[in-house]
Amino acid sequence: MSTRFSVFFRAAISPRKYNVGIQNLRDFHSGFMATDDFFRSRLDQMIDLKHPLAVLARRMPWADIEASIADCFAHQNRAGKSVNGSDLFGPTVAVVGAGVSNAGRPRLPIRLMVSLLYLKHAYNVSDEELVARWSENVQWQYFSGMEYYTPKLPCDATQIGRFRKILGEAGVEELLKATIDAAVSMKAIRPQEFEKVIVDTTVSEKAVAHPVDSRLLEIARYKLVKLGKELGIKFKQSFAQESKELRRKAAGYAHARQFKRLRRVLRRQRTIIGILLREIERKLPGLNLASDSSLLLKMTTLIQRARRLMQQKPKDKDKIYALHAPEVECIGKGKARQPYEFGVKSGLVVTHKQGLIVGARTFPGNPFDGHLLYAQLEQTKTLLESHNRKPKQVFADMGFRGRVAEEDNSDVEIIHRGRYRSLTRVQKRHLKRRQAIEPTFGHLKADHGMRRCWLQGAQGDALHVVLCAAGFNLKWLMRALVRMGLYFSPKQVLAWVNKLVAMITDGSVAVNGGQQRLAFAG
Repeated sequence: MSTRFSVFFRAAISPRKYNVGIQNLRDFHSGFMATDDFFRSRLDQMIDLKHPLAVLARRMPWADIEASIADCFAHQNRAGKSVNGSDLFGPTVAVVGAGVSNAGRPRLPIRLMVSLLYLKHAYNVSDEELVARWSENVQWQYFSGMEYYTPKLPCDATQIGRFRKILGEAGVEELLKATIDAAVSMKAIRPQEFEKVIVDTTVSEKAVAHPVDSRLLEIARYKLVKLGKELGIKFKQSFAQESKELRRKAAGYAHARQFKRLRRVLRRQRTIIGILLREIERKLPGLNLASDSSLLLKMTTLIQRARRLMQQKPKDKDKIYALHAPEVECIGKGKARQPYEFGVKSGLVVTHKQGLIVGARTFPGNPFDGHLLYAQLEQTKTLLESHNRKPKQVFADMGFRGRVAEEDNSDVEIIHRGRYRSLTRVQKRHLKRRQAIEPTFGHLKADHGMRRCWLQGAQGDALHVVLCAAGFNLKWLMRALVRMGLYFSPKQVLAWVNKLVAMITDGSVAVNGGQQRLAFAG
């Protein structure tokens, strides 16, 4: 066979020299090649199929995921627009761009893009680092559904952000639900465990600098001047040099705790913002810009935010802490090392026994914990609907006490330390695991990217928290596979051994001196 192969390999390079016809070569190749790509090795022959990520690639409900989010990527039925024209018979009106169009580049596989989102938050990498590592990591490519090693990037890094935005909050919740379904199907968790959950809240911080009045006022001045010049406004004075000096003085006065002088500097910075705003409002109508101009819309938004920033007081509510992210809120959780955090409040629900995340969402407006419990449990019930289970006992801290929480969740037993005397012995023992949710917060922030959110707007906050929870669950599933013995649970191993013994006894399997190795797949 080796001689025959070498002859035909040389003939494939120069068929005329060896007097071999092209048709004979095709016949040889079709009969000799065992795979559909002779010059590339399959990924399942290159990797360790017992690696947890490789096992998980075959256990995840990929078909269900694609079916649940396929509607988000379907071609839309457009209404089109009317175009006026003329022909030999007079003026005409035609509708252009109506209906469902198949134009454009084909989309990348949904499984590939979903896998990239899972891997991004499971290993806490940026979009750019994710695509670079994917092109080098054969385990990641096998998890993404690739059959052969691909040395090129799976997609451009910006496509991940667009895919995430198209999914929306409902779409990423389907990704979280898929991890829960996989845990049940692998028997890593029993559905009965969903009836006891732990609920708590934390702060998902936004990627903003620490808000200081003098810094925010200087940024507002700089952006007003820059955007005004782009629109064609000629300012009498931009106050660049004076603002630089005021910013330096404010930093020195704050460090020296000279607050009276600091307030005088801030007052002058607000005066400069007012001068610029009035000049822009005088000259803006004379530019004759279209009402739907993108620059005009940006300037209108910036004027509103700058005016709010100029007028807000230290004790006001709904203050602006970042010009590019007005949704940021100041939340105090009572931490000695960090009295105030700037972001959005996030709720989390984990199972009482094993700590699998079965609910994660954001709550803008910093509501009281007891008032958000109903909405948080509604999401959990939706995620567990396919398993015919819903939470019956909720273990929480003292923040979830109160009449509103009890009335809104009458079908759930809320157990917290404030009712300790009325609890049974079993409930007191189970309440001791209430703190088990705290390390989950720590891992989400340190290992899965929840410490700072870089996505834009309130929708970005909501997507980020759910995706971080999905990444945590993916790592949880990998640890569960290792704990269960990768391929089999103890019951499955025992059943396989019993079947093997029966086959040997019947004579259907012959073992020659113990040298025959039986292969089995997960």
